[in-house]
Order: sequence, then C-alpha cells, then structure tokens
Amino acid sequence: MGKIIAIANQKGGVGKTTSAMNLSAGLGVLEKKVLLVDTDPQANSTSGVGYDPREIENGVYECLIGKVKVKDIIIETKSPNLFLVPAHIDLVGAELELVNVENRENMMKNALSEIIDDFDYIIIDCAPSLGLLTLNSLTAAHSLIIPIQCEYFALEGLGKLLNTVKIVQRRLNPELTIEGLLLTMYDTRLRLSNQVVEEVKTHFQNLVFKTIIHRNVTLGEAPSYGETIIVHDSTSKGAINYLNLSQEIIDKENITETIEENLVSNE
Repeated sequence: MGKIIAIANQKGGVGKTTSAMNLSAGLGVLEKKVLLVDTDPQANSTSGVGYDPREIENGVYECLIGKVKVKDIIIETKSPNLFLVPAHIDLVGAELELVNVENRENMMKNALSEIIDDFDYIIIDCAPSLGLLTLNSLTAAHSLIIPIQCEYFALEGLGKLLNTVKIVQRRLNPELTIEGLLLTMYDTRLRLSNQVVEEVKTHFQNLVFKTIIHRNVTLGEAPSYGETIIVHDSTSKGAINYLNLSQEIIDKENITETIEENLVSNE
C-alpha cells in the first residue's frame, strides 16, 4: 500500500508547491512510483510539471464531485516515475459546492482509495488555506509535511495549522502524523535565517527534517520551463536538497517498517 503525504501550510509563499513537485520528482528518481495530486486551485503544480491548466478537461475537481475516477485522469510527466492528477481553476468552486454534501471531508480519501496500491507515494499539494480542500487532504493523508520559510514571520499561523491537525486527528483521521517540518528558502548569508533555524529546532526538535532547502535561483526558474528541478538541472543545489529530503523520507519509512516487523515478531 502506498503512503499518502500531504504538504500543507495555510501561509502562502513558503515553498509548498515547489516542495510538493520536487520531493515527488526526487522520490521518482530514487525508483519509487509517485503520484502528485494538485489540490490547489492556482494549479501551480500542474503547470510546474509541464501542463497548461486551461487545457485540462478533467482534474481533481471532477474526481471530488464524482464525475470521473482518479485512475482515468492520471497523466505522465517528464520526470521519471512521476505521475500527476491535475487541477484547474474550477477547483475554486469545489469549496462551495461540497459544503452541503454528506461525508464531505472523506471525498478525497474515497477517491484515492482506488489507486493507493498502484503507487509507493502519493504527494498532495494542498491549497494555501485551511478550507474544505485542505481538510479533505489531511483526512486522506497518512502524514503531513509542513514547509516553513526561514524568514521573520516563519512561525506565524503554525499554531493554527497544528490545532487543525489535532482536530483532524481527533475527529476524522486518527492515523495522521506529522512527517516533519521542512525549512525552506534558507540563505546562509543572513543571520535571520540562522536564527529561524535555531528557533524552529529548539521548539520542535526531532520533528524538523535534517535536510534544509536553500534559496536557489534554479528552483525558481524550473517551473517556468514546465520542469521539476531534477529534470531542469540535476546538479543544482536545489536538486541535491530535494534528493536528500527524498532519501531522508525513504530511510525514515524503512526504519519504521523494521520496528513494526520486530514488534510483530516479538508478540
């Protein structure tokens, strides 16, 4: 069974979509079969891997309202082993249309349950809000990655997101865990960046990924070519950062599986 990881932060501009795209690409290069699900109405993950959202006929929106099945709209990308469930602007209307639907928080979970065994990892790029789409993603996910920019307002809104996670764990998805906090846009030249890193590590300790994503020009350029950083420039600092993050997640998964196997064998 595949592992579903949501990447969420209601604060915009923290490297959420960049991380979703490039983590997915990194896992793909490390020979994992990966599905990237774009649930952001801005559809930046869709355009970032080379598809024009205006030309997408059926996407996440149509899956959620039950018009199509997920397996029928999965498309291949230029990045090895990386597949996409695209989004388009109609997704904006989903929040309103689904409000009165029964069991509305489980629609994403139900949609993905059909294809969860076909992939090693399913990465969900969440909308920059704590609305119904993000709630659906958190209900469907096994774990959550929270990107945090190494800037002054880094921890602003984090408390609200963590409260939402607690509510989801209590009411909708008891299995949801925090995969880790990912520090992004790190600039070694700035004292502020180093202060934010220290503060986050002091507060959250083992929850913080060892890998830090550095501020990198190539990372910003890659989406304009419709490419992940791995395809665009595999030797860049950004590509190396995301490959390291991918390996860190795989290693963590392997350790968890080993512990679980040992517990079962000891019973």
